Amino acid sequence: MLKKHPVRSILWLIGVMLVVAMSVGCYRVWNGEPYPATDPDQVATRLKQEAQRVYDEVALPGPPDVSSNGVETGTCYYRGLQSIAHIDEGRSDVRSFGLEWRVTDVPRNTARSGQERVRRRLEKEGWKLTGENISDMGFRFERPATDDIVDVDWYQPTGTLAVSIYAPCGKLPDGFDAYVWPESEWSPK
Repeated sequence: MLKKHPVRSILWLIGVMLVVAMSVGCYRVWNGEPYPATDPDQVATRLKQEAQRVYDEVALPGPPDVSSNGVETGTCYYRGLQSIAHIDEGRSDVRSFGLEWRVTDVPRNTARSGQERVRRRLEKEGWKLTGENISDMGFRFERPATDDIVDVDWYQPTGTLAVSIYAPCGKLPDGFDAYVWPESEWSPK
């Protein structure tokens, strides 16, 4: 009688462990890979610094008329099987970040030489080239450490030099409000 009791306890413990493991597995399959926590102000600072570096490296002659809406947030979606239940529905607690600036009437040679300076610096810092000729003349680099993306494009019809810098989706802190976000402003120095 004493020998049956430890066997039952071991079987019960194994059963409980299996139920817990299956619950965790089902939770992960349903929700997918969790988004990493992010600090929007730190992301904004990082994107603005990169935008300024690219602006300085392009070295446009004279004070160009730069248009930018500053750092903006983008929609991120559900992962795992839950994404099927929420098709095309963005999450309110997860956002991506982007900063874009553009200048028109940039001559081809000026744009090309500026792009080459940016390209050399990104390669030297370990960014990975992920696309070329995205526009009439442009490229995309990704930083492996942060998954940030830099696009530098030039469009011939208007001579527009467009720079876009993106940060991937991250889970927002409680109480974050993109509409009263002071770190979102950027203008070239």
